[in-house]
Formats: sequence, C-alpha cells, structure tokens
Amino acid sequence: MCGIAGIIDFTTSEPQDSILRRMIALLRHRGPDAAGIYRDGIAGLAHARLSIIDLAGGDQPIHNEDRSVWIVFNGEIFNYPELREKLKSRGHRFYTRSDTEVIVHLYEDHGPEFIHELNGQFAIALWDVRKKQLLLARDRMGIRPLFYFEKAGRLVFGSEIKGLLADDRVPRTLDLKALSDIFTCWSPFGALTPFEGVRQLLPGHYAMFSSKGIQIRSYWQPVFSAPPGKERSLDDWTEELNGLLYDAARIRLRADVPVGAYLSGGLDSTYISSLVKRSFNNRLCTFSVGFTDERFDETSFQEKAVQSLETDHRIVRCSERDIGEVFPQVIWHTETPILRTAPAPLFKLSGLVRENNFKVVLTGEGADEVFAGYNIFKEDRVRRFWARQPDSKLRPLLLERLYPYIFSQGNSRARAFLESFFRKSLARVDSPCYSHLIRWNNTALLKAFFSDELQATAGKPPDFEERFIATLPSDFMSWDPLSRSQYTEMTIFLPNYLLSSQGDRMAMGHSVEGRFPFLDHRVVEFACSMPPEYRLNGLKEKYILKHASRDLIPPELRRRPKQPYRAPISRCFLGKGSPDYVGELLSEEAIGRAGYFHPKKVGRLVDKCQKQEGHLASERENMAVAGILSTQLLDHLFLRNFPPHPVQEPENVRVFGL
Repeated sequence: MCGIAGIIDFTTSEPQDSILRRMIALLRHRGPDAAGIYRDGIAGLAHARLSIIDLAGGDQPIHNEDRSVWIVFNGEIFNYPELREKLKSRGHRFYTRSDTEVIVHLYEDHGPEFIHELNGQFAIALWDVRKKQLLLARDRMGIRPLFYFEKAGRLVFGSEIKGLLADDRVPRTLDLKALSDIFTCWSPFGALTPFEGVRQLLPGHYAMFSSKGIQIRSYWQPVFSAPPGKERSLDDWTEELNGLLYDAARIRLRADVPVGAYLSGGLDSTYISSLVKRSFNNRLCTFSVGFTDERFDETSFQEKAVQSLETDHRIVRCSERDIGEVFPQVIWHTETPILRTAPAPLFKLSGLVRENNFKVVLTGEGADEVFAGYNIFKEDRVRRFWARQPDSKLRPLLLERLYPYIFSQGNSRARAFLESFFRKSLARVDSPCYSHLIRWNNTALLKAFFSDELQATAGKPPDFEERFIATLPSDFMSWDPLSRSQYTEMTIFLPNYLLSSQGDRMAMGHSVEGRFPFLDHRVVEFACSMPPEYRLNGLKEKYILKHASRDLIPPELRRRPKQPYRAPISRCFLGKGSPDYVGELLSEEAIGRAGYFHPKKVGRLVDKCQKQEGHLASERENMAVAGILSTQLLDHLFLRNFPPHPVQEPENVRVFGL
C-alpha cells in the first residue's frame, strides 16, 4: 500500500522534480518506507512506499524489460503469483518479486484490457513512453482512491488531493455543488470532489491521457440483471459462498509482513476472523475500538468473539475528548466535510494497529452493502408494502421490527413521529431513488444552515435525483427493488464515504492497509446473481451469510441484532473541556469569513448544544455540528493555511529517467 502522484505535461519540458518531491512529502503517511521518482520530458511519476510484498526489491517506480513502460501503483494484486507464472511462460522476465511488476507485463500483452485479469484493490498510473500516453485505473469497488486535475494539456494526479495541491496551478477552492451533495447523501456525487476542478476517477473505470486530452471508460459495475440459472437450494448457494469467501480471505493473507484483523463483535468481522483463525493463522492478532459512552460501546460482544476465537486481542478505548482532539487530523486525512464523527475512532484504531507493528488488517467492510445488512433495505421493503394500503394502521407497525427501542418505550409521540417520517414520499414507488428518498431529503434539511449565497447556488434535492438517475444502467428499473437499493448504496455511500472517510483514509493515516474479503469482485458478482430473498429474507438481513456462518460463529453473535457503528458527536465539541479550535472555527466571525454557513443560525445551534452539553441534541443537530465544523476545518486546513504544518521531503529518493 502506498501513495502515488504525478504530472503529465505536454505544454513544457521544464523539470517537475521539486513539485514531485513535494507531492510525495505530503503523502508520506501512506508510504513511509521508501520513495522514488521517474521523469522524462513529458511525464513525472512519484511514489511513497509502504513495504508489504517483496520488502527488499519492490521499490517503485517499476519498469518493463526495455524501460518503455513505467508504473507507480497503490494497492495489492492478490492473484499476482498466478498471473506471474502465466507471464513467465509467455517469455516475460522479472527483476522483482512484487505484484507491481506483473501489471507492467500484463499491459504489454493486453493493453488497457489487462485490468480484467486483476483481483485486487488498486490505483494505477502507467506511463507508456513510446505512445506518450498515461493510463490511470481504479479498482472495481473503489477501495483505493485516485484524483486528478486536468487543464490545457496538463494532468496532475495523486492518491490524495493534498498531493495535487502541492502544485500551485491546482485551484484551492471548495466546490459548492459538491458541498451541497455532501449535505444530501454524505459525499460528493459522481466524479466531483470537495475541491473545484479536482475529480476522482470512479470505481471500475480507467482513463487514458495523451496530447489529445483525456478519455475515461468504465470496465466494471455491479450488475443485478442476470437471473439465476437453474433452481438451486439455499445450501448449494451457501456452499459456493463459503468457498468464495475462503479463497478471498486466503489470497488477502498474501504478504511478507504479519496480517491482523479488525474484530468489532459483529457478524461480518467475526466471520472473517473465524475463517482466518481456523484455516490459516492459529495465532491471529485482532484489534477493536471501544467507547467510554456505553450507548456506542460493543466491547461485550467483542469479548465474546475473542473468547470463542482465542485470538491475541488488543483494544483502544475512545472517549468524547479523544474524538474532539483528533478531529482536525481526521479532516486532514478525509479531505472532505463529514456528517458523523465515526471516522475518528477508526483513526485511533489504526494507530493501535501500527503501535503493535502491524501494517495489514483484514476487515468485514462491504458485507452490509453486498448482503443487504442495512435498515435502509428493510425500510424500502416495509414502505413498499405499506404503500399498497397507505391508510392501513397495521402495516406501518412493521417499523417496530426495525426500531424496537423506540416502540418499546411506549412513547406514542415518538411512534407518531416515526410513522410520519417514513410516510414521506410513500407513494413514489416508481422512482428509481425510492429507497433513498427519505434519507436524502431529510439530510438535505441541513442546508438550512447554509449561507444565503450558498443556498442560492446549491442544488435542490430534485437536482440530485436527476443527476443520479442519469447515471443508472439502462435496465435498472427491471431489477427487483432490493437490488436497486443495493446498487444505490454500493455506488454512492460505499466508495465515497465508507471505504474512503472511514476506510482508506483512517487506516493510511497511520500507514496501515485494510483488506476486504467481502469486496472481492467474485463475491460481489456472486451475491448480485443470487435470488434477492437469500440476501434479505422478509426482514431478516444478510440471510445467506448468517446461514453460511453457522459452523464458524457462536449463535449469540450470529443472531445478535445489528448495531450500526456510530460515535458521539456534539458532546465531543461543545461539552465540558471542548477543544480550543472549536470555539475559534464556530465563532460568528469565523463562520462569516468563510462564507459557507449562516452565522446567526450556527450561533443559535452552538448556544443550544453548549447549554445542554449535547445531551438533548437531536440527530439532525448532531449531524449539523459535525458537518459545519468539518467544513470549517477543511477551509482552514486546505484553503487558508495549506499546508497546516511543515512538509519534510523524503530523503534518499530514487530517481529514474532523463
């Protein structure tokens, strides 16, 4: 796992070395072990290495036999040993044992189509010296990030936006449409990023850049339209799933360094940890995060999992003060406003992993999207059933199955509020966005805190819906409703928030690589092909995964109600002993100076939360605090004080090329 960056400039032959070195310096947290640069009259490629495979010989950039193809690569190709043997049989010669060199030779044989051969998580930048052409590619699920800025024959790219901002020609302005998207669906939509002009290469896409400009193509997307073949029993489907997950975990253990695992105490991480412990690594080391606030704490379940698996377990405790203190670092790494503080404990968790001298961990991320584990999928099913008889008094009671803690309190007011909330847009069952309409529209209410100027320019919810619908596969509406909802979650929330702000960025902030067996593309394609009732059976989430885990996981963990991963918000910033930076950034003067939010409205929100110390803040108010503060931090760190701390260029940079 690494950080990559580069500049392709067809307008000048001036050396770019100083910018390349600065780009890598800003990405050193991703790769502290080595650094290298390739440059010629047009191209400059830079790399910061986290050594995991071929520790002694895998430094990048890496080239082919005649040095006509050069690559910098972030990620892992898990099937590289098999690919390597095929390439050797075709006459290719290797000078390293790395997975990176496999990509170079695959490109020689297949051109851009080599991407289909890869099982991995990756961001690739490959320069073809003869063709004077750059290929950028990103893995199917969007596990590894890749950003670029292109203008007038010049392209700047990198694993993180801060690397691009090392180049003064890249603008440092927040994109207001992207900001509006974040306050609608938690992330910028499509290729947008929070920074004007900077784009992300979408998951499952590659780009070719030459003197003629940039061309972007899709090579993969999740497809639910293929009907199951012959009739198969649940046991048949389960047997194949277990085989796929076994192999997905097996190849993700390929490393020349120890591999640990995250263990939250939930079904997904416990399944992966159990699989590894029983089949591959009897001395598995696991890691988890606990909270001092019992409302968010899952340590009792983690302890049960550890007792069952007998792993060597480490835990980091996270308090509200901890979250408040690390939040600026979190935003430095996310490079985007966020509406939750959930990434902060994960940042501390990766710090624990690194302190214990681990560079690689397996996690259970992706199972909720792939096997329908979220309440949003159940809500969609209940609301569609309810919409057939909208006046029914009984059908909305099914919501009690989703939120029993609200109904169990016997609070008729809370129950009435919940029913009113889910009745919104009830009849719009023909909308491609039906499953997510309530969430998007409810989150968009946070835009009431936007400044008058931003409200005038920000897109309204219908604008967002139209942009999303325009990107859908042509046969999308022929899919079953669950598959449509899963596709929406897998293409927006999963890559742009979960795998980014909570995934890659929080792990790589401490030079730790996360690996995700549930997001092996073979597992995803298999899940998409199975009957939807095996993913969500009635209102039983992850039905087949629970069936598959019968012999691996204790019943009390397999059957436990799902507890969404969450963390405290307003009390981290506006309670006793809150960090000094919070008052500075949320003052009316600072809010007015930045211009994104309405100073008086923010002032009233802050006053309310301070007086109550966050105890009575609503969910929406908590999200508003996180969103406003993180936007202010982004402005402070990247627009007004970039970089916020001295940048030390790496020593002993290997330089190749002219």
